[in-house]
Amino acid sequence: MAGGWARDGAVNEQIEASIADELQRMRTRRGPHGESLARCAECEEPIPEARRRAIPGVKLCVDCQAERDARPVPRGGVNRRGSKDSQLK
Repeated sequence: MAGGWARDGAVNEQIEASIADELQRMRTRRGPHGESLARCAECEEPIPEARRRAIPGVKLCVDCQAERDARPVPRGGVNRRGSKDSQLK
C-alpha cells in the first residue's frame, strides 16, 4: 500500500534497495585478500606464520589490527531514497 504519488510496492522496493546497498558495502569491505605480508604494514614487526596462514592477505600484526578495529568507523550517511528532500534537489 503506497501513499500519494508512489506506486504499489514502492516502499518495499526502497527497503530492498537499501539492504542491497548495505550488503554490497559489506562485501567490498569483507577483509584482507591477496598475498600476506611478512612484516606489519604499520609497525614493521614480523607477522607470525600462523596468522599469515589463517588469514590470507593479512597486512597488519595482531596489535595493530586490534588498534584499528577499536577506531570508530564513519558510516556512509543517511538513506535518502524515500525522503522528500532528495526529490526536491
